[in-house]
Amino acid sequence: MTETETKTETKTETKTDRRRTTETRSDSGSEALPADGSVPRSPLVVLAGATATHGTGRDGDIPLPRLPGFVESAFSPLVYEVAARCLAERPGDGARTAVALASLMGDTTTADLASRRVVAGRVHNPLLFMQATANSVLGHLSREFGITGQMFSLSTLDDPVTELLAMAELLLEDPELDQVLVVGVELGGGERWAAVHRELSAEYGRPVPDLPETAALAAAVLLGRPDSGAHPGPGAPITAAAPHNGSVQGLFDLAAAHRRSPRDAERDETESHAHQ
Repeated sequence: MTETETKTETKTETKTDRRRTTETRSDSGSEALPADGSVPRSPLVVLAGATATHGTGRDGDIPLPRLPGFVESAFSPLVYEVAARCLAERPGDGARTAVALASLMGDTTTADLASRRVVAGRVHNPLLFMQATANSVLGHLSREFGITGQMFSLSTLDDPVTELLAMAELLLEDPELDQVLVVGVELGGGERWAAVHRELSAEYGRPVPDLPETAALAAAVLLGRPDSGAHPGPGAPITAAAPHNGSVQGLFDLAAAHRRSPRDAERDETESHAHQ
């Protein structure tokens, strides 16, 4: 056997031994790596959650919060309200925070109002043009809280929470991010809104939302990973829930689960004792 063949055989044996070592670790259940060699990531946890409803006629409705620069519609004020509560509850580095907003139809109140003004021949209000896009309130949020991470808005006929969680998972693969704020918002609407929902119901079998014309619902959840080291306390694990296609109800469920989390109850009790 030549010297070259001996070196090649030695290298092959070394690689085989390393592979066997990896397989042994995988069997032991600790230090196991996926087949592609990537480092497994810990699951997402809920760091903070907030909800708000307006004009639904249900218990817990709040007066429409004032938000400078935004008029007529509850869309942006409620988004800002729940987002601000989350960010105040668990302050973080704005440069290491991303935001994703989901809404099936967006700000239908503003779109309808702008359309009616045009049809009536009235002067177009530039504020309505600005706030017609969901990203407008995200820009305001980024300025107030110094958020410079990525910002997205999406619309889906599927379960928006599933889409938001998948986006958060992907975003948190970026080592420069610690947390992702996900927000969902729904509005009631007039006849055009109802007609669209009837069409969606006929085509996809999804129910028409039972919301008054002036109703608005918003929920926000701040997500992170427990091993990031960026947060002072643990978050609540995310539990599987039934999907709500085209509805933000799943975010309300996540926020409610966070409020019921034993960890958060224990933290609240500790903070209460500390203030006594």
